[in-house]
Amino acid sequence: MSYSKNIFIREPKSSKKKREKAEQLQNVISLRINDDEKRALEKLTKSTSKSITEIMREAIDLWSTKRRKLCMD
Repeated sequence: MSYSKNIFIREPKSSKKKREKAEQLQNVISLRINDDEKRALEKLTKSTSKSITEIMREAIDLWSTKRRKLCMD
């Protein structure tokens, strides 16, 4: 009894949304880091399940928030 089975692999909805959001972003920033910084980022990606891009965006947001607070004091 031979039959072919259609197999569809679907992305989770959250991944689809992330991809759509990422497609809207057009600006690219290149950054050079040393080996220790790279290892630290890789550890963070594993422990937080976030991408390096997400971690860097969060770092920029935290830094700019801190700067704004300092400037207002």
